Amino acid sequence: MLRHIVRFVVAALVLMFVGFLVPNFAINGFVNALLAALVIAILGWVIEALFGKDVSPYSRGIVGFLVSALVIYATQFFIPGMRVTVIGALLAALVIGLIDLFVPIKSKFAK
Repeated sequence: MLRHIVRFVVAALVLMFVGFLVPNFAINGFVNALLAALVIAILGWVIEALFGKDVSPYSRGIVGFLVSALVIYATQFFIPGMRVTVIGALLAALVIGLIDLFVPIKSKFAK
């Protein structure tokens, strides 16, 4: 249970950092970032359940990248303190993918 809480807190911090770094991506406050991390996890789970692991936001390649951008873009419709354009979602997916390359949250805490 604690590892899931840590994952969401780290994901929220990453989203706040991305909001600071990426133009056309804004998230207001830690609570909204935490809720956005939860929505992104749920949407990712739904997409993976419907289409398999090959199109999940966590898979490698262009399909995973585009699905990640779509999930980030769709999240703004569930979180009132989040605004993102299509370009912002693509840039955010790229930055998050680069951060995940160096700090893989999933493999560290999900055992």
